[in-house]
Amino acid sequence: MKQLEEKIGYEFKNRALLLNALTHSSYANENRAEGVPSNERLEFLGDSVLGFAAAKHLYSIAPSLPEGKMTRLRAELVCEHSLYGVAKELKLGEYLRMGHGEEKNGGRERASILADATEAVIAAIFLDGGIEAALSFVERMVLSPEAVKAHHASDYKTELQELVQRKPDQQLRYTDAGESGPDHDKIFLSEVSLNGQLIGCGSGKTKKEAEQEAACRALESLNK
Repeated sequence: MKQLEEKIGYEFKNRALLLNALTHSSYANENRAEGVPSNERLEFLGDSVLGFAAAKHLYSIAPSLPEGKMTRLRAELVCEHSLYGVAKELKLGEYLRMGHGEEKNGGRERASILADATEAVIAAIFLDGGIEAALSFVERMVLSPEAVKAHHASDYKTELQELVQRKPDQQLRYTDAGESGPDHDKIFLSEVSLNGQLIGCGSGKTKKEAEQEAACRALESLNK
């Protein structure tokens, strides 16, 4: 448990909460006579704590992002695939208490089980250390700047398009601005103009990435 706490970045005052978070229903069913609880109730609570943490974080870091975009981005950040990635990074599967049958069927690697365990761990941290401890874990492991940027990147061009369309007769144009570097490691450059006026420049390993970066810079400029 000590090793897992080090990976989580939080030391429990009540380790029984962490043990509960790591207890799959299959283990609880096999040990029903002993009254072992599963992590399902913690998973339920953790889902709400995670949703709150993601909403609070996005509200703080993206003041210009409209409600609809925040809703979609939050859903992407807290989806099963994202939580599965967190669980794999923490190697939660190695610590799960699981029934023999479920383990034989590959339960320790199943995405849904690992994602649920991640939510249960979030709830355990919340109950043991309060909301600030839970927020710290979620922001570090689930809502890292890299994760937010990766999920949000595909929306920069759309967000820019929606912003300029609020006024009539607005024309956006993306232009290739060249490339640099060797063939095996090229960097592409892109510019975006609004009604003929340059509003953003970007670079990336693909033309699409460069356009997204240009759109991001344009949004920053227009929202000043």
